[in-house]
Amino acid sequence: MRVLRRWYGEGPLHLLLMVSSFALAGYAGVRLLDGDTLLILVWFVGAALVHDLVLVPLYSAADRALRVPFSRSPGLVNFVRVPLLLSGLLLLMWFPLITRHAERYEPASGMSPDRFLGNWLLITAALFAVSASWLVVRTVRARRRATKGRPSASH
Repeated sequence: MRVLRRWYGEGPLHLLLMVSSFALAGYAGVRLLDGDTLLILVWFVGAALVHDLVLVPLYSAADRALRVPFSRSPGLVNFVRVPLLLSGLLLLMWFPLITRHAERYEPASGMSPDRFLGNWLLITAALFAVSASWLVVRTVRARRRATKGRPSASH
């Protein structure tokens, strides 16, 4: 057990979960791409490299730039950060359909990928609208609590 922990860094349950998740991801990739093993391997390696070399520096820089206008009240940055993160995740997941680079989608599903860009923009707008509404509700509640504690002015 100590040798495994020293060699791997975690316990055997963690190793089992990691191996299982990679096996499930590999199975899903094989089923999705109909057995094109080389393309699957290139996709997994490319996804890891793109994430580590392009996306991490990109969203780290974006987060730093986003913190500058909110330096006075750092809690407000999350009202922009969360919808931006969710919108970016949706863009990353559906990028081929949003940019209309999915040749195999329409013949396989019978549906046109033309509506994905509009849907993604609507979802992004809805995420920011919900976040802005949440901020307004939070601000109003905070102001009400602040005025409740103050004594009323005597005339």
